[in-house]
Amino acid sequence: MRRLPPLNALRVFEASARNSSFAAAGEELHVTASAVSHQIKTLEEYLGVSLFSRDKRKVQLTPAGEQYLTGIKHALDEIEVATQRLTTQQESNVVQISVAPNFLIRWLMPRMARFQEQYPDIELQINASMGLIDFNTASTDMAVYFGSGDWDDIEVHFLRKVMLVPMCSPRLLKGRFPLESPQDLRHHTLIYVSKRKYEWENWLAMAGVGNLKPKGSMQISSGQLATAAAQEDLGVALADSTLTSREIASGRLVVPFDIQLDTHKAFYLVYRKHRPLTTGMKAFKEWLMQEMQEPALVDGAGV
Repeated sequence: MRRLPPLNALRVFEASARNSSFAAAGEELHVTASAVSHQIKTLEEYLGVSLFSRDKRKVQLTPAGEQYLTGIKHALDEIEVATQRLTTQQESNVVQISVAPNFLIRWLMPRMARFQEQYPDIELQINASMGLIDFNTASTDMAVYFGSGDWDDIEVHFLRKVMLVPMCSPRLLKGRFPLESPQDLRHHTLIYVSKRKYEWENWLAMAGVGNLKPKGSMQISSGQLATAAAQEDLGVALADSTLTSREIASGRLVVPFDIQLDTHKAFYLVYRKHRPLTTGMKAFKEWLMQEMQEPALVDGAGV
């Protein structure tokens, strides 16, 4: 007969250690903080050691607690994976996806007809979201994140780096003050995304015109709106050429200077750590990573 401590107490212990708080662990497990404290006390009495040092605001693992957590976390992960493998419907053709709005509107939606043609039996349920997903509690199967790729406890697959180039309308390019060199930007309004004005500063420095004083500047809340403003002759925006491939191909936007700014960020496909992929998830992952290697679109069709 196995000599095991109360299994529910182990679950409470892991949540408390991860959150460094009995109250936060209680919220996660939908029990009171006092119930969490009682479970921890029961476990400590069973083990005969103190697992946490306590103060009024937070709890901290003791050396014994840190050592115990390593083994317990691994064991719980193994239980979770085994359960997931048993209960996951491996033949499920429904995939719930969370996608960054700009990526969804500018890249994914124009290509959805391709996916549906290739995988007519797979149903994608898509949600636009800027936030990170808690795959332990959410019903979301997969997500497309924008960032540096340094997220913990999830599977991360690189899709594409984000490189920014100046973009404007063709009318602005050939207007009263044509854009023939980066220095000509002094006659125009620079459109930038809120809290990302540094992107223009970095691009100008890279182009050798770091001291340039533009005619004006316009602050926009998102990259999608910034490129929309550029299409309306309101100025010059920095944007990723992949996400704006349709506008470039149709002539609604032009790239006056092919000088690319590396944002040191990228798009990534992510999902729960160690999760076995369903049929639908495998199909979407393979299609997405393959599609990233394909040429740009013209009016929704491949070129």
